[in-house]
Amino acid sequence: MADLATVSLLEVLKNRKRILANPLPFHSENFERYGDTFRVKVGPGKPVVFTRDPEIIQQVLQKQQKKFSKSPLQTKDLAKYIGNGLLTAEGEHWRVQRRMIQPAFHKKKLEGLLATMRKAIREELERILPGREQDVFPLMGDLAFQVVAKSLFSNSDIRERMRELQHITETNQKMLIREMRQPYLVWWFKLSGRIKKHLAYSERGREILNALIEERVTQQREEDDLLDMLLRATYEDGTHMERRQLIDEVLILFTAGHETTANALSFTLFLLATHPEIQEKVYQEVMESKRENENTLEGIARFQYTQQCIEEAMRLYPPVYVIDRMATEAVELSGHRFPEGALLLMSVYELHRYRSFWKNPELFMPERFSRERKKEMGAYYYPFGAGPRMCIGNNFAMYEMIMTVAEIIGNYRLSSVKKNVELVPLISLKPKSVRINMLHR
Repeated sequence: MADLATVSLLEVLKNRKRILANPLPFHSENFERYGDTFRVKVGPGKPVVFTRDPEIIQQVLQKQQKKFSKSPLQTKDLAKYIGNGLLTAEGEHWRVQRRMIQPAFHKKKLEGLLATMRKAIREELERILPGREQDVFPLMGDLAFQVVAKSLFSNSDIRERMRELQHITETNQKMLIREMRQPYLVWWFKLSGRIKKHLAYSERGREILNALIEERVTQQREEDDLLDMLLRATYEDGTHMERRQLIDEVLILFTAGHETTANALSFTLFLLATHPEIQEKVYQEVMESKRENENTLEGIARFQYTQQCIEEAMRLYPPVYVIDRMATEAVELSGHRFPEGALLLMSVYELHRYRSFWKNPELFMPERFSRERKKEMGAYYYPFGAGPRMCIGNNFAMYEMIMTVAEIIGNYRLSSVKKNVELVPLISLKPKSVRINMLHR
């Protein structure tokens, strides 16, 4: 890595306030200054490497993925709040869990959840205030959380408990971001008791989930929802998941499953509100689609242009805007040699705007994602990650987003006086607010 330009610790400290608020402009400035790959000193130890190089990213995530693991940012820092489930696990433990849980997210299994998902979506959309400007970001957050909740726990009366769990996950995320972006203050966070307080929040979240799981087990009801699938799933030796592990997996489904979807939906609605001609194309597609097959995969597949709009929104505003990996051995990538232990932060946000590949990358152009052109994306588009660790819930999320966008556009005309949205990059890429006016069609 000696050949890479380095951003000094002094430069990081000089920019600490803006990095804490939104590191993306700082990243972009350094990519423009130093090229597709550079180092950043954030303290003692090995420097952190930032890259938007498509060859490096493809090698790390796919072709040489066995030479990399998730970094301590996830396996330790994030795991202490949300447990040791699929998102944070590594090695053999991750492989065993992935193999066990994967069948619950097969397309045919998910088809049985479509009616439940649609019902939850319609219930949440009743909170739309027609004819008044409304921030749809919290609405989409609640909607996505309830869709995950109802898909996991069916129709149990769990709204209040889910609201508390949602507050816990969002509060802990803000604390984790401070730890990640201000590593030089972690000693103070520990000494002052702030980390201890947030770990207590996390345990309260586990208590909520354990009570819900215990109710299901005690009542011996079968709902054929995601919780049932996880309770019935077995390892190769025929045993079931231990309760603590089950709670970790469910907590991660909530944390990762609702947040990224809510973000992507909010950005998609904003882009449709500010591009009325594209919104009209979505409306025409919704009107042409037959409703009698709405809860089947065949029905979902009819919304091709709607899906393209969502995919293009995730290109511009990828929910997972940075992917981290750590080299488990020395490796050479794109002419650079990285030692064992090197931490690579791969900017999906920058890759999705890579100018030598994307024409007019700042523009919202859903036509980029026509079936013919998708084959060309290759190493330039990773909204759900890639390789063996690709998001297990990608189909679930896409079905939910298509149903939500179709439901909204089919009933409302969207508009917005704002032409830009302020970004808040936390664990995932969020909008600060998305103020939209919805009029009944």
